[in-house]
Amino acid sequence: MWAFLALQVIFLLWAVLGARTGAGTPDDCGPLDAQTCNDAANTGTAIGVGLVIVLWAAVDIILGITYAVVRLARRSRTLD
Repeated sequence: MWAFLALQVIFLLWAVLGARTGAGTPDDCGPLDAQTCNDAANTGTAIGVGLVIVLWAAVDIILGITYAVVRLARRSRTLD
């Protein structure tokens, strides 16, 4: 249980810090104007945070299924 909660905290920090570090004005925009450069940076940040959340959900699903299988295996062993 504690490992699961620790993993949740890690993913939460990863998502929050990823969103936070992406905020602000980018330094190297090349030929783009400031507004377009900010929009592109914000879009990249949103995509990155979205991928972290998708990975978070996938890991939670895998952990949930693994927990269910282990619990069922222990239950059937104790019933025998």
